[in-house]
This record gives sequence, structure tokens and C-alpha cells, in this order.
Amino acid sequence: MAKTVVCFCLSGAFVVAFVVVRGQVVSDNTGASVELPIILSKDGPILPLIDYCLTVRRSLAWRLKLVRAVKLFLEYLEVNAVEGEKDWRLFRNFANALNLGTADTLTGIDPGGLYWKRMRPEDSNYIITLLSDFFEWLGKGDNPRALKFNPQYAGNQYDQKIDQQAYLYRRNSAFLGHTWSGMPSRPGRVVRRERESKVPMAQPPAFPEDRIEELLFKGFKVAGSYNWRDMAITCLLLGGGLRVSEPFHLYVSDVQPHWDDPAVAFVAIHHPSDGFAPNDWRGSNGKRGTRSEYLAAEFGLRPRHITGGKQHAGWKNPALDDRWFMQVHWFPKEKYGTLFLDIWKRYLEQLVRIERSHPFAWVNLSRGDPGGIYTISSYCKHLQRAVERIGLEYGKRYGTTAHGPRHAFGRRARQGGVGEVILQHAMHHCSPESQKVYTQPELSEVTSALERAAQKISTNLTPLCPWGDLTEVV
Repeated sequence: MAKTVVCFCLSGAFVVAFVVVRGQVVSDNTGASVELPIILSKDGPILPLIDYCLTVRRSLAWRLKLVRAVKLFLEYLEVNAVEGEKDWRLFRNFANALNLGTADTLTGIDPGGLYWKRMRPEDSNYIITLLSDFFEWLGKGDNPRALKFNPQYAGNQYDQKIDQQAYLYRRNSAFLGHTWSGMPSRPGRVVRRERESKVPMAQPPAFPEDRIEELLFKGFKVAGSYNWRDMAITCLLLGGGLRVSEPFHLYVSDVQPHWDDPAVAFVAIHHPSDGFAPNDWRGSNGKRGTRSEYLAAEFGLRPRHITGGKQHAGWKNPALDDRWFMQVHWFPKEKYGTLFLDIWKRYLEQLVRIERSHPFAWVNLSRGDPGGIYTISSYCKHLQRAVERIGLEYGKRYGTTAHGPRHAFGRRARQGGVGEVILQHAMHHCSPESQKVYTQPELSEVTSALERAAQKISTNLTPLCPWGDLTEVV
């Protein structure tokens, strides 16, 4: 393994023997580094996990979930591994601990001191799937019959434990259920995926369509002044169907009047790192570079999707409309495209009076850090206050969180007759299946549709009571 240097920033609390930290990882003799969440043990960082994250290169959100899964497994090993227990039962017992909790249901006592609460099946299944993929990767390239431990992990006892478990996982995969092995369930296997209850949602969590205007013009009005910044972001979510993280990659130069209709805003959400830098910027080679190069050269910043902490903004690799950006498709354009442009102009009147050391469109307007990068968490807090200000409950089940507007966009498009293929492009989904969760009908729509269908065939219906009037039955 190449030299690995890790600089730590503590972001957790010790539980058993492990803490999650945020680190800058340098894996060779260049100046390049990668920011990763890392598990730190008393013997140092867990190197197999670092190697896996550097190799697989998934999103920060995925890495955080993986780190949590590995940390839980290490904690379980620390207090439950018994000398000689080197078969599939350890994996089975860990799965049971996730699904059942670790404390006695009558006494509430957990001798191991973990005190895990029972997880929902979908959560425990996902943790085990993450660990399965990790163990599978760690064991690849080795002959499990000939090589038991990887010498490069010999310096840390916890590295060795993880390496040993990967070996045991591969050796005993035939005894494990499909949750651990990654293969379809077969008769006779012992550890099986916990069954999940299938409860269809009565009403998809979409923001109420009849309260949108009230949210924008009353919810975001405080002490007689409009919060143009948060109104503009909310308009992008409601009228453009964006995910909440996507507007936070926006530069000021990414918004322009549309060339075909100057009253409507053209908004381009560029790839955070591969997208082109602003038109007037050239790199050291004299050519127009990427946003990653632009941020580093001009501001000493990283793209927000690979930055940890409060300034992080996710990027779910949406389907792009061009190199390397996606256009916001307003629906309806006459309403939201023009409204956003009007709000945007008023926001710019505030922005020009504030100094900033970054190119991002949304900034802190006051309190402590004027001009600083505006965060998703701050927006969500302001959205919650705006929702409550107009008398609505704030929560995912009500469609009033930051993801509810995207559902409202999908439902509005379906009710307007937009086909699935067009909607896939409008919502920038890579898969045609992805928009179905945003367009499922409400329970009331299902009931009404069945009632209308029943009326059409009512003349052909006959009573289903061959034994006569039930009122005569004693």
C-alpha cells in the first residue's frame, strides 16, 4: 500500500474504542489529498476502510453510512468476539443485534454496554449490505485457503480484526444468507434478510399546492421585509423540481434571462467539479478550465460535494442536459420562470452590497458572517420557520421539508399530463423508474378513480347475496 498520511479533525465522541473523525488523506508523494470520514482506534486509523473509500470513490453521504456500519461492527467485535468463535455465527449474532437491539427487553440491561436500540429492517439490511460489499472487496485477489491475513495491515490490531473478518466472511459465505453473501436466498441458509413491512404511503410527501403562494409571500416575510434569497431557493425547488442540495452549487453567473424569452430565467446547475468555470476565467494554460480548478486557483476552495462539514452540498449524479450542466425546467414556465427571475433581481440588489470571497450565489446576509457561504442546514431552519409562520406542520410526512417541493413538482407535472419520458428529463433522473415515487397518486385519487369506474359498470352489477335478504337472518 502506498504511504498514507492522515490529518484529523475530531467530529464525534468515543464509544467503546472508536471515534469518527474527518481527515485529509494523502496516499502518495504528490500534494493531492482527499477528505474522508475515518474511524480512529487507539492504535490509529482503520486503514482497510481508507483503502476501500479511496478505491471505490463514492459520495460523501455513502462514505458516512459505510463508516457508521464498520464502526458498529467493530464495536460489536470489541465486546462480543469470543476466542474460537470463528464461523458464520458471529455474523448472524451481529445481524440479530441490529434487528433486536442489545439490551434485555425485561431488565433493560446490556452486559456488553452497547445499548443499541432495535433498528428498522431497512436500516439494518442496508448496514449489512454495506459490510458485505466491504468484506467482499477486502478479500478479492487473495486465496482464502492459502492467505489468511494481509501483511500490510499488520501494524494495527483492529486492521487485523477487519481483515480476519473479511477472510471469515469469504470462507463461510456458503453458510450465510443472501443479506451477507449478496446472492439470492437458498433453502437451508441460516442468516436471512429481515422482512420489511410494505406499507404504501397514503399521500406522497409533497408540499401542498394550494399553500405555495402563501409560503413564498407570507412565510418568508419577516418584520415587513422579504427574504429574497430563501424565496429564490424555494422557487427553484417548487417550480424547477431540484433536489435541495443542487441550488447550493449555483454561481451568480449561472443565472441569466432566457434568450428566447427575457422575462423567464435560464438557470444552469453545473457539475460541481467537472463543470466549466465562468466564461471570463482562464487557467494557467490560457484555456477555460473546470470549476474545481477555478475554485482552487481563485479562492482556495474545494467543490462543495467533496467538502465535509456544514458547507457540504451533495451531488447525486443527475442526468445532465449538456456538458457539464443541467438546465432548470420550469413547470409551469410562465409562473415560476418569471417569478424566479423577478425574485433573483431583488436578491442581487442585496448581494452587490456584500463582500464575499467565493463565487457561490447564496450568501449569509447578516449575523456573524456576512458574505459567507450559505449552508443547507441554515436554509432548512429558515424554511421550517416559514412553514410554521403560515400555520403548517413541519415534517417529511407533511411534505413541508426541503424535499417536499420536489414531490410537488412531480405531482403537478403528472396531473398536467406530462409523460414519463419527458418527466424523467425534467427531473434529471438517470433511470425511468426513479420519478415514479414522485408521481404516485394520493389515496383520495385512487378512491375517486375506483368510484368513477364503478359507476361506469353499475348497470351490469347483480347482488352478491344468493341466500336472500340478510336482515331476515337471526
